[in-house]
Amino acid sequence: MATLASSPELARTAPQTGARPAAIARWLQATAFLVVCIVVVGGITRLTESGLSITEWNVASGVLPPLTEAQWEAEFAKYRATPEYRLEASLGGMSLGDFKFIFFWEWFHRLLARAVGAVYALGLAWFWIRGAIPQGFKPRLVGLLALGGLQGLFGWLMVQSGLTGDMTDVSHFRLSLHLLTALALLAGLVWTALDMRRLARDPAERPAPLTKGSALVALVLFVQLLLGAWVAGLNAGHAAYDWPHMNGRLVPAFDWSSGVLWTLTHDPYLLQWLHRWWAWVAVAALVWLARRVRRADRRASIAVHAAFGTMVLLGIATVMTEVSLWVASAHQLVGALTVAATVWAIHADGIARRQARLPATK
Repeated sequence: MATLASSPELARTAPQTGARPAAIARWLQATAFLVVCIVVVGGITRLTESGLSITEWNVASGVLPPLTEAQWEAEFAKYRATPEYRLEASLGGMSLGDFKFIFFWEWFHRLLARAVGAVYALGLAWFWIRGAIPQGFKPRLVGLLALGGLQGLFGWLMVQSGLTGDMTDVSHFRLSLHLLTALALLAGLVWTALDMRRLARDPAERPAPLTKGSALVALVLFVQLLLGAWVAGLNAGHAAYDWPHMNGRLVPAFDWSSGVLWTLTHDPYLLQWLHRWWAWVAVAALVWLARRVRRADRRASIAVHAAFGTMVLLGIATVMTEVSLWVASAHQLVGALTVAATVWAIHADGIARRQARLPATK
């Protein structure tokens, strides 16, 4: 019979020379913070209708905003050629000052995107060259770099969708792809940082597994985030401003005449209603997860409860304030924090379930 110490699965290994998991964890956490910032600024960009104000993607020259009046007039002229301006913004008599406001948010959003890419890519190169990456983690770290690149690509494809034809907004499908990829990147950064933290404490630690129960919770939360992205993309937050009713009815009558699939994916009224009530399914799943990890990691449990509780309250407040810019932005911020807290709890759940199975290996 194999003993606990001699079991191949549990055998301790000598620390890798030069590996610096604690430093890598701090770098990943810093990058995750920047991703949260870019999610929030992206939300403000959407809420202020700023996303189409910059019609080109110039990686180097786009770092600086226009510096002269001539440059501002040139950028404004490009925007005036877009469907959004011709069919919508021009009706309100947009001035150059108004354009500068929306330009700022899109420029700042792209600047943060560059910062995320630079911090991650340069950090990865530094740790790689110095041989500081623990064994087995290089593919995962490269994968996160690729995911960040995809997120940027999806952002530009999203912008392009609003610059052609008669579109006055970007595609809500592409917006959701852009946002959910950012949140997936955030989840990967947090998960990997947690693995690195454990590795710094014990070089024999292995990456946390994903349990079936936690995977189901993640799926429930994914659906809620997807619905939220579609609500944002279709301006569906303006479909009703009362709660818990919608325009005086708890369960409104929906128009299915365009087909079930189209209505489920395009009707702002239905999507706001689904986002409202699927939230309670997400709450039930997150309560279950938080209680499940309470003994293993009490702080993770508290973080999940605090995050989803605040997110629900801010969601209701967003509706009742008629989509106030700062309330809605706070709702999106806490949504990102809820993802981070959920990943923390799911990671703790994987560690706890694995440790619970250890006696069976004796």
